[in-house]
Amino acid sequence: MKTTIPRISKSLLLWYAENKRVLPWRANKNPYFIWISEIMLQQTTVTAVVPYFDRFIATFPTVEILAAAPQEKVLEMWAGLGYYSRARNLHQTAQQIAKTGFPKTAKELIQLKGFGPYTSHAVASIAFDEAVGVLDGNVIRILSRLFSIPSKWWASKDKGELQSLAHLMAQSGPPSEVNQAMMELGATVCTTHKPLCVRCPWVKDCQALKLDIIEKLPLSKPKRRHEFWIWQPELQLQKNQVAFVKNHGAPILKKMILFPGSWKKSIQKPKKFDFSHSITHHKIYVQIQKVRSVKKRDDYLWVQLNEVRQHNPSSLIEKTLNHLAKS
Repeated sequence: MKTTIPRISKSLLLWYAENKRVLPWRANKNPYFIWISEIMLQQTTVTAVVPYFDRFIATFPTVEILAAAPQEKVLEMWAGLGYYSRARNLHQTAQQIAKTGFPKTAKELIQLKGFGPYTSHAVASIAFDEAVGVLDGNVIRILSRLFSIPSKWWASKDKGELQSLAHLMAQSGPPSEVNQAMMELGATVCTTHKPLCVRCPWVKDCQALKLDIIEKLPLSKPKRRHEFWIWQPELQLQKNQVAFVKNHGAPILKKMILFPGSWKKSIQKPKKFDFSHSITHHKIYVQIQKVRSVKKRDDYLWVQLNEVRQHNPSSLIEKTLNHLAKS
């Protein structure tokens, strides 16, 4: 396996030079741009991310400007990407980097909030050419197929084996180019379904193709069972303001404010609800409570309706307000 890596690396780099997409974070090796793109690309496709990235960078062109911005503005510019803890971690880490400078190694980067093994390896290799391999879903897929590895990649031991392979790949050529080429190959050619094998630079070496098990690799991770939750928000409105409270009992949108109301876990879907919403493995059924008179509570935070996105930009809040407006 190791003896073939220099050769397949060379063919990969030739393919990448001819086929790589033009993306805004590839314009240079700015570690800030690369970091922002990698955080945004978690759980999201490149096509979907580009407009968000352009808008975010236009608002916060440097890590120092991001660090100095109010968190509400950062959350507002993150609206639509979901997983808002990423935006809060991004803001907090930007404040640290603005003071100490951008770390250049994966070992240093992983100490920062929001930097896991993948993100630290990606930024270190792409921005600073450290010879560490990236291991995202695309790389897991192409390596599993190329070497016909039926591993449980979600388990630490098996993932470690794939990570070792990724490191060897990164050491076989310019790490920045090799890592980006592997991710590009998985995103555009060696896709999950109906891979374009005739366009692959590894078509003659691919063990999964020879064994006719391309679509069986990588193995599928067991799915986490859905949790059913019933949310009964109380929308307290007065003078173009709506009441929020701190999130104390909701299983989602932690550390964010929500409309007051109750949350209850359910074993099944309720018969009546205004609308449903999914966040990760949580299936939320919303039963809006119509309030006849405004309650007075010390823990209420009154927010102007036109400023709600600055305080909680989630689509769940937006859908709740929209439903109320239509009813």
